[in-house]
Amino acid sequence: MTHTPPLTALRQELAGRGLDGFIVPRSDEHLGEYVPASAERLAWLTGFTGSAGMAVILPDRAAVFTDGRYVLQLADQTDGSLWERLHVIEQPPPRWLAEHAPQGARIGYDPLLISADGLARYTELNLTMVPVDTNPIDSVWTHRPAPPTAPAVPHPLLHAGRSADEKRADIAAVLSAAKQDAAVLTDPASIAWLLNIRGGDVPFTPFPLSFGIVHADGGTELFIDPAKLSAETRAWLGNTVSVSGRDALGPALDRLHGMTVRVDPSGSPVWFAQRLTAAGAKVVGDPDPCLIPKARKNEVEQQGARDAHARDAVAVCRFLHWLDAAGPAGGETEMSAAARLLAFREQVEGFRGESFPAISGAGEHGAIIHYRVTEKSDRAIRPNEVYLIDSGAQYPDGTTDITRTIWTGPDTPPAALREQVTRVLQGHIAIATAVFPQGIGGAHIDAFARRALWACGLDYDHGTGHGVGSYLSVHEGPVSISRLARPVPIATGMILSNEPGYYRPHHYGIRLENLLLTRPMEFKDANKPFLCFETLTLAPFDTRLLMPSLMTAAELRWLNDYHSRVLETVGPHLGDAERGWLARACAPIGSMA
Repeated sequence: MTHTPPLTALRQELAGRGLDGFIVPRSDEHLGEYVPASAERLAWLTGFTGSAGMAVILPDRAAVFTDGRYVLQLADQTDGSLWERLHVIEQPPPRWLAEHAPQGARIGYDPLLISADGLARYTELNLTMVPVDTNPIDSVWTHRPAPPTAPAVPHPLLHAGRSADEKRADIAAVLSAAKQDAAVLTDPASIAWLLNIRGGDVPFTPFPLSFGIVHADGGTELFIDPAKLSAETRAWLGNTVSVSGRDALGPALDRLHGMTVRVDPSGSPVWFAQRLTAAGAKVVGDPDPCLIPKARKNEVEQQGARDAHARDAVAVCRFLHWLDAAGPAGGETEMSAAARLLAFREQVEGFRGESFPAISGAGEHGAIIHYRVTEKSDRAIRPNEVYLIDSGAQYPDGTTDITRTIWTGPDTPPAALREQVTRVLQGHIAIATAVFPQGIGGAHIDAFARRALWACGLDYDHGTGHGVGSYLSVHEGPVSISRLARPVPIATGMILSNEPGYYRPHHYGIRLENLLLTRPMEFKDANKPFLCFETLTLAPFDTRLLMPSLMTAAELRWLNDYHSRVLETVGPHLGDAERGWLARACAPIGSMA
């Protein structure tokens, strides 16, 4: 039997539907970062497996887009004879489509895979966007995987810190204050947080795929495959949560006729607003009401994060010792190193899985910001090169994410490399020690991390930090540290990553990442509330890659104090050889030694 290439098959399907083009976001009907195999339409069509992307198909040309994290991966995974490979910021898909689509072209889109805000970027350019009832890719995708059916399980109060009843009452109060009758929830992380449940429907993020409607009276409707709910979980949800299958969602929206309903214009598929409007509801485009309270971890979740990071640090430090002992002559590869780190984590109490696929990049692969090693790309970790390892874990009490950049030796690193790593660390320290007034957003402090790099003409093409969930998504909104951050203030209880970097294409990558907990900063005579960060992550930086003469006394003091804390916290849980290595790795450097 002959096999029709995916792009050809899709074009044939589009022609049969009277469409002149089609947009293919890398998303599912929840618009999530990690999607089930059944929703990997972009990967099936193009071969690109990054977590951020978009394809646009026209009869005679096609383009695939991604951001700065994945440009090298995009070039490696896609066929340049079929696809124009573009940077999503430098050449946004709507603009490309407006430039290349014929006048009056009918461009199809799946309303379950794009938000109202996302769709507006096309319609505001006067493109004729046509919603489809069924996705044309699904019609031509042979051997498409079945949807996931992992069980939903209770997330106990021991880790959640607040009951689902309390959380629902808070959300109901928000809706009542806004004079809204209900809110549609399409983010499974919001639903998992609200109802204190977890699951396993997508890789790396422990939530069940589901939808919800929260009413101003506190009543909640959950739309989920009933087969995912055991009797224990159903009892955990309680009588105030009604449960129905996915096919009941549309009729439930129709019953909101005449009501004022909140739908997140950037986080929810536009299909929901379209269905509600058709049913006669008044749609209000406000953010998901769970986003901010979910991001602001309560005291139990904050302590859980500290505990999880302390346990995770033992695995990370054992790995770093192992890597140092094995040395570049040990025959280890990117894949074997990532596997060894996973094996160390599997010995940690409460380990539930990785929070994302480990980025294990030696030499030139470290310059691919979100590199994912495969059997084809795997290579040895060689002497005298840079090795970057970015990894994380899921525990019931917290989610971790850490990056370290390591010199393999045995020779001394080049001075230029040491200067670059030092400047990245200076940016990291600037964020870690930042003190700022309440109300400040991530865009306001992003430049702190870049100043030392900018001073010598260098920069990096990604944000400095992202939010992190509590046994949920390792990439959690709505706050981030980025020039492109949404105008949402950083607030007490939020956990953010701190990960400046520098990447020399085809040579090496540098990234230094810890997670930070936002806390109040007490001043005796402050005229307004101020905030600061507490560093959660505990693992040494490779001081062989540093140039202490570039660092200020305050920066050296921070580094030496941090390493002292790492040794004090992690050392007692290591074996003799590991503890001896950690003591050497955490030894004071510079004039503060």
